[in-house]
Amino acid sequence: MSWLSELDVQAFKGKQMRGYRRKFVDGRYGQMHLRIAEPDQPKHIPLICLHMFPQSGRNFEKLVEEVGTDRVVVAPDFPGYGESDPPKIPITATEYADAIWDVVENLSLVQGGGQIDVFGIHAGSKLATELTYLHPTRVRKLILTSAAILLPEEIERMRSSLSHVELDQEGSRFRRFWDMLVRNQAQDAPLELAAKNFAEMVRSGETYSWGHRAVFEYNKDFPSRLAELRHPIALLNPEDDLYEMTPRTLQHIQNGEMIDLPGWNHGFLETRAKELAQIIRNFLDDENESLVAAE
Repeated sequence: MSWLSELDVQAFKGKQMRGYRRKFVDGRYGQMHLRIAEPDQPKHIPLICLHMFPQSGRNFEKLVEEVGTDRVVVAPDFPGYGESDPPKIPITATEYADAIWDVVENLSLVQGGGQIDVFGIHAGSKLATELTYLHPTRVRKLILTSAAILLPEEIERMRSSLSHVELDQEGSRFRRFWDMLVRNQAQDAPLELAAKNFAEMVRSGETYSWGHRAVFEYNKDFPSRLAELRHPIALLNPEDDLYEMTPRTLQHIQNGEMIDLPGWNHGFLETRAKELAQIIRNFLDDENESLVAAE
């Protein structure tokens, strides 16, 4: 490497030292892209992180690094989002969960009767619930974030605000994306974060609204699915656009508790990654199965 400058060498080393890798695995709709942290000697069972729509596993980059020092942590891109291949037609929440399980099996995370923990945010919480419902003996603990049970009028309002926008020369779709990101992002989050998330939203192309369609339909099944689970569940309630709605979910949880996170708005996966990682560790690694907030 004599032809590289000292700065080049340091930059190269920094990239090599990143706490996760990216890879593709085969799935039922094509290839699934994911980010994965694989410590040499994991001390805990794997954790799967499920993103919101129309984002991708890129949301979890900092969290994967923070939590992935002593356990395998995987953040897949759902079919049609990030760099994962899309399905040919819209699919249901159950079918998204099945596609996520393809990743779990391809990585041999539950080989020999093993288990995983699951973290979901927004729509990812609904898919985490369905994944656990479908594979109850393979999931140990759940962390559901902004997992709201929506009233019919709230669903209709969200359907309208998140409905598919056709491409036009004025860039109406992209203006909606940007306005949504800037409006909801935490005040302490840099605009660069909004730009990064904007790129992920644009990447999903003409299928970007399929995920929301699936979880809106799943909303009617969500309470009964939750009520059937006996797994330890931590319900995190950051102060985002679902802050007032998420507490309704607690009454349907048989074995869990909720923690409010005032002041935590969209973007906290990056701006508060260390604090969130501590909350996750406190819950997942506590034999008493209780949720304790980070100091």
